[in-house]
Amino acid sequence: MDQRQLTRRYFFGKAAAGLGTAALASLLQADESGGAMPGIPHFPPTAKRVIYLFQSGAPSQMDLFDYKPRLRDLAKTELPDSIRGGQRLTGMTSGQTSFPVAPSIFPFQQHGNSGAWVSSLMPNLAKVSDDLCFVKSMYTEAINHDPGVTFCQTGFQIAGRPSIGSWLAYGLGSENKDLPAFVVMISQGSGNPNDQPLAERQWGSGFLPSKYQGVKFRSLGDPVLYLSDPDGFTQTERRRFIDDLGKLNQVELDQFGDPEIATRIAQYEMAYKMQSSVPELTDLSKEPAHTFDLYGPDSRKPGTFAANCLLARRMAERGVRFIQLFHRGWDQHNELPKQIQGQSRDTDQASAALVQDLKERGLLEDTLVVWGGEFGRTVYCQGKLTADNYGRDHHPRCFTMWLAGGGIKGGKIHGETDDFSYNIVADPVHLRDFHATVLHQLGYDHERFTFRHQGLDQRLTGVDEHARVVEEILA
Repeated sequence: MDQRQLTRRYFFGKAAAGLGTAALASLLQADESGGAMPGIPHFPPTAKRVIYLFQSGAPSQMDLFDYKPRLRDLAKTELPDSIRGGQRLTGMTSGQTSFPVAPSIFPFQQHGNSGAWVSSLMPNLAKVSDDLCFVKSMYTEAINHDPGVTFCQTGFQIAGRPSIGSWLAYGLGSENKDLPAFVVMISQGSGNPNDQPLAERQWGSGFLPSKYQGVKFRSLGDPVLYLSDPDGFTQTERRRFIDDLGKLNQVELDQFGDPEIATRIAQYEMAYKMQSSVPELTDLSKEPAHTFDLYGPDSRKPGTFAANCLLARRMAERGVRFIQLFHRGWDQHNELPKQIQGQSRDTDQASAALVQDLKERGLLEDTLVVWGGEFGRTVYCQGKLTADNYGRDHHPRCFTMWLAGGGIKGGKIHGETDDFSYNIVADPVHLRDFHATVLHQLGYDHERFTFRHQGLDQRLTGVDEHARVVEEILA
């Protein structure tokens, strides 16, 4: 007798073989049926896909969108204790004995029918402000980057949970059987060149099958690692290789019933399909000149935020469910005025172009676009404050995000902070509320959208934590 048949693992594996076969069927049919979870959507969705423009490092809300004119009269004065309210500090400013108020040096103007205040750093977004919903009352518990980004992406500060893109891929599947449901692209801004690193677990699948993790597209070489065939290896040979490998994996699946083996089979099939679909997707040669003019000169440079925004539109056209752009460089503890100007130039025109392009193509109606970072920045200066230079520390109590399309009200301003952009005074929106709202627009009831793990029906928004859909911003 095969020695494996005497092991406890093998005994339970044989017992679970039916589960493994069902898992394979689910994974291979997800593209056809629309999702791996039965009963999704829970109600008619207003969005079919999400483009999440994640601004890694935490943009300064009071230098971009949260206009605070009274700060000019308070420049260099100490932040009142009544405003700071004993907030814990990071290691970067905990040793400071002075916390002087640093008003933004950038002018603001109102724009559009909504009268949205937008700084001079974002002139192109100002032009599409009536398509945007500014949420100025976001908040989180995380005060450092890694737990902050992890919270934004997974709903928890501790690593190991599925990312929001993986949840959506699990629930909805892909609209295109030749492309992944969840794609990630990363760009480095001209703000802080030493910005915090990103970990691949930020787009990982956690306890969900690994089929649902994000597929990272690169700007150099093959867009996806190991996608090209080796020299001398034909497509016919590749097809035979995958078929034979699939048979071997099927033997293991029949013996052990491990759903990850089913995932492996499905991923080999997806990789084979991507050999033709990805080169077509990433070939921008047929895009007209006016499209590059819309997104800006950087859109011709692979790996830039602008080029990734253009690719995001192409992915949306082709049915990718969740498109995540990470743009690094917003962690501006020092020399913020200089760094934020470069960072804004990187992102302003392309972000506005994406909204405009989707709208002109009739895609904004069912595409939810999100822009924001992991938390905000402090009104008090980190380091030395001068007339034209200041830095800002991390600030979880309030920050600004904007959303567009996908059933969200355009020209809407939700939430309000105090005169220091330090505390929320109206309509707070926790990150879990944000997650619940994104899920809602895709047809999910966040309380019923679950995955059984460790004896609990796990949710993106937490098992015991409270989260609500922000009904006020829905169209």
